Amino acid sequence: RRLLFLKGGGVTGIYSKKPNFIIILADDIGWGDLDINKPEDKTNSTPYLNLMAEQGLKLTDFHSPASTCSPSRAAILTGRYGLRNGVTHNFAVGSVAGLPVSEVTFPQLLQEAGYYTAMIGKWHLGHNGPYGPTNRGFDYYLGIPYSNDMGCTDVSGYNLPQCPPCDTPRSQVFRCGCYSKIGLPLIENSSIVEQPLNLWTLTEQYKATATRIIRNARARQQPYLLYIALAHMHVPLAPTLPPDVPATTHHPSDGRVYSASLREMDSLVGAIKMASDDIDEKNTLIWFTGDNGPWEQKCQYAGSVGPFLGKWQTSRGGGSAKRTTWEGGHRVPTVAYWPGRIPPNTTNPALLSGMDIFTTLLSLAGVTPPSDRRYDGIDASKVLLHGEQIGHEFLFHPNSGAAGVFGDLQTVRTGKYKAYYITGAAESCGGATGRQLLHDPPLIFDLEHDQAEETPLEVRTPEYQAVAKRIARRREELLWDIATDNSVSTADYSTDESAAPCCNARQAACRCNLQGQLDGN
Repeated sequence: RRLLFLKGGGVTGIYSKKPNFIIILADDIGWGDLDINKPEDKTNSTPYLNLMAEQGLKLTDFHSPASTCSPSRAAILTGRYGLRNGVTHNFAVGSVAGLPVSEVTFPQLLQEAGYYTAMIGKWHLGHNGPYGPTNRGFDYYLGIPYSNDMGCTDVSGYNLPQCPPCDTPRSQVFRCGCYSKIGLPLIENSSIVEQPLNLWTLTEQYKATATRIIRNARARQQPYLLYIALAHMHVPLAPTLPPDVPATTHHPSDGRVYSASLREMDSLVGAIKMASDDIDEKNTLIWFTGDNGPWEQKCQYAGSVGPFLGKWQTSRGGGSAKRTTWEGGHRVPTVAYWPGRIPPNTTNPALLSGMDIFTTLLSLAGVTPPSDRRYDGIDASKVLLHGEQIGHEFLFHPNSGAAGVFGDLQTVRTGKYKAYYITGAAESCGGATGRQLLHDPPLIFDLEHDQAEETPLEVRTPEYQAVAKRIARRREELLWDIATDNSVSTADYSTDESAAPCCNARQAACRCNLQGQLDGN
């Protein structure tokens, strides 16, 4: 056995090899979607995640770094707020660029440290040239370059708006909010292998690929990172039915659609867990979390925020989940599992962020990140392994498409208090957006006594004044820190129709099917 001393403030000890990491990121999942966060309901929609929590750790105050797709993913991969890494809003189908190449991702650093790195699922950080996954630290990639409603399919999932199938040369259909000109592509490494892809078989493809990567780990004789970004809840799917069942049967009740997608996602997590347990369970950390809260605009096809209702906002119109800085927009269900290392059946209320994944994994792997830039994630290894309840003293939430300017750090959390400098302007189910409002002094809520964020503290009270002063000071310090940060990047958000991925531009929706050529990894 060789000595391995883990750096960066992490846990030190003697191990025979570096740990494996499996990061599972669920798209648009609500804090209340997991059974473990609402045991009184007993819906049994997530039995494998329930088991993983019973055998591991549930983090109850864990937050996505932003409340939309691209900014959240960029912050997770870089450990930096969007105002530092440059990604403050979503990239498009026709984006020519993506996450700035000046940014360093934890897959790159693990790859350089000898890890085999693979990604499955939704990328959404640029799909052209140097911006694709295999140029940002992944040895292997299979997935969708952006959200699974940003392209047409021949058999759509359940969505609002309900989008028509892909165009054909004989049929040109346009509906607001739908993509009908470009088929949704499935990409392996840097090549399109199916366009439009079949959403209804995608889970099984992901499952087969993920388990193969895990089972091949032993033959590779090197530690691995498997990063899986699941878009199941973004456009839910109903249960797969036998081919001889009438087509009308594929339209179950609304409630069943979302529950079925939760179960399908959970079954994929279960397959990954079982494969990992079989191969190297005592040396593999599995970390499940979400990229942001539910997309309230999707109505019956959106998830549950649990008790984090954002009542101050909803009582005035507008949404309080995805795209917002209300708790429902970024507090996400999170489970960590590592047999023999993480104590089983434990719960931790430490205030943590998806940015901490960057710092924590590098610490556990004994990898020191580059010193030429500033990071916003913290090392949470002691929270995971030793039950320490010390997280962020201050955690900032950026505007991700609602009120204000993209990326602005407009909401601040410290302890049980949360301060809002701007609210409103996010669409709810039914179309109301709520008026954008600036708050000076800020709204401050006590989340310990008001999870629903319904009644802010009275401005004149000593409690409010003390909290407001402390938050204002730290907010100014961070904004100055970012303003003087020489490592700040700027993302290119320009678009061009020719940048949209298309395997055959002569066909209306771009069509190819090379599935038979998918090779094992």
